Amino acid sequence: MTRRFDDGMKTRRAVLGDAHVDRAEATKTAFDEPFQTFITEGAWGSVWARDGLTPRDRSLITLALLAAGGHWDEVAMHIRATANTGATPDEVREALLHVAVYAGVPAANHALKLARATYADMGIEP
Repeated sequence: MTRRFDDGMKTRRAVLGDAHVDRAEATKTAFDEPFQTFITEGAWGSVWARDGLTPRDRSLITLALLAAGGHWDEVAMHIRATANTGATPDEVREALLHVAVYAGVPAANHALKLARATYADMGIEP
């Protein structure tokens, strides 16, 4: 593999956790392997691994963008990742308030509902 893949996998594991990445890797098939390589190199190795922002900042930006786009499974996944990025429930709430203003109240409302449920599954009272 490439250095970008290796950096991406290291960052992906740091943010999402070994258990999540191990599950994704275990279910990877020849059909979706090119996509998995692409996101590991592109999202994790090219963007998340950069020095310009902290993992916490990237986490908050990612959550806002995912909520704005209605990518609900990804919102829940990245809420769980806040345990590794350092983004607090209060900061997540603030990011989602921005979503309400700039991308729409329905998107923020649904993201807040998902955040509450995901935090509850994590044993966190936001």
